[in-house]
Amino acid sequence: MTRENPYRCAECGASQAKWAGRCDACGAWNSIVAETPLAPGTAAVLRRGQVLPLTDLKTGAEELPRARSGVAELDRVLGGGLVPGSAILLGGDPGIGKSTLLLQAAARFARSGLAVIYVTGEESAAQVQMRAQRLGLGDSPVRLASDTSLRDILTTLEAEAPDLVVIDSIQTMWLDSIEAVPGSVSQVRATAHELTAFAKRRGISVVMVGHVTKDGALAGPRVVEHMVDTVLHFEGERGHQFRILRAVKNRFGPAGEIGVFEMTGRGLIEVKNPSALFLSERARTAPGAAVLAAIEGTRAVLCEIQALVAEAPSGQARRSVVGWDGGRLAMILAVLDARAGLGFGGLDVYLNVAGGLRVGEPAADLAVALALVSARSGVVIDPQTVIFGEIGLSGALRPVAQTENRLKEAQKLGFTSAILPERPRRAEGSGMVLREFGDLPAVVATLFGPREARPDRD
Repeated sequence: MTRENPYRCAECGASQAKWAGRCDACGAWNSIVAETPLAPGTAAVLRRGQVLPLTDLKTGAEELPRARSGVAELDRVLGGGLVPGSAILLGGDPGIGKSTLLLQAAARFARSGLAVIYVTGEESAAQVQMRAQRLGLGDSPVRLASDTSLRDILTTLEAEAPDLVVIDSIQTMWLDSIEAVPGSVSQVRATAHELTAFAKRRGISVVMVGHVTKDGALAGPRVVEHMVDTVLHFEGERGHQFRILRAVKNRFGPAGEIGVFEMTGRGLIEVKNPSALFLSERARTAPGAAVLAAIEGTRAVLCEIQALVAEAPSGQARRSVVGWDGGRLAMILAVLDARAGLGFGGLDVYLNVAGGLRVGEPAADLAVALALVSARSGVVIDPQTVIFGEIGLSGALRPVAQTENRLKEAQKLGFTSAILPERPRRAEGSGMVLREFGDLPAVVATLFGPREARPDRD
């Protein structure tokens, strides 16, 4: 920020020359705040840095040591365990269970031999102790600290030298050298930088809790996500007991990996077979349901796509989506209209991914399309069939990655057939009936009959 731009957006971090009610960069209202620029520092002494060859094994090319918590779903998302000196940012909606997850993780790491300090800026130490008692963690060797001054916290950590530090949350921390309130863009950026630098300098793992905006994005400047090594999102619907921990960024493991947990009265319990959980309550004879074999990170996960098509009472069709991209739903509806002769004009369309899972890969296109056609025609899709495939604008079906892993997971759960795009090489030994198609109209005609014989709402 320069003297010419003394205002900054608290949502996206964009600098402004003057105050305004609405940010020009992100469109957020009442997010422009005035901040005092950092004081100029003293002149630094220039020195030449060390340059090392990439092939020098002494620079740390060996496998990084990892500390495992014993919670398989958490260790999976972290890429195999906690790396010393790593900085992790965890975000999620209010009340979703971020503090519960981190308190349980801190207790597991402490019992495995790590020295753990839990720093809370939103609650008192007594409140954290009460939660620990409720979760059955009252005897865990986790040390607590209740403070918001980052300078005091870093001084304490220098003296205690723990292996893992949990900061709950980064928005409550403040640095006395920054003339801004806690939670402002400057404070969040500065405190995140100081904590990340401290983690690298001392080899201490730091986990920071971050608040999210009303749109679900992490609050504060986007540069914080670039500073840290790992960015985790804790997702879930309030009406579901399932919680999903997703790695959005991970320098020490695969991005996109997920861990599934179930919220109970005793805290979060890991779910070792997410596919069986997501399919446990599905209705096997209802139209508008299709089972998708999705890939989340390195694992195959089966979930149910639910669609409902109804007459629009007001004449203006409504589109509602939960767990999938609304823009991609509009594309699928257009392809069904233009390529398969199935118009959804004047009809309300509701789409839901059961269980609170959010699916983002294009392999869900075919399952969504067939669920929509099933809901429109009233024809039930075989409940023992799993579906996946990408749909192009021409109506052609495109093969997707990790077909064998998807089929293996489906077979393990008792599915006997699969509908998928044509591939140059067929899978061997899958033990399932594979029905491969080249385009969407061929699938619709095979499953639901020709257009003139198909029951619909026209």
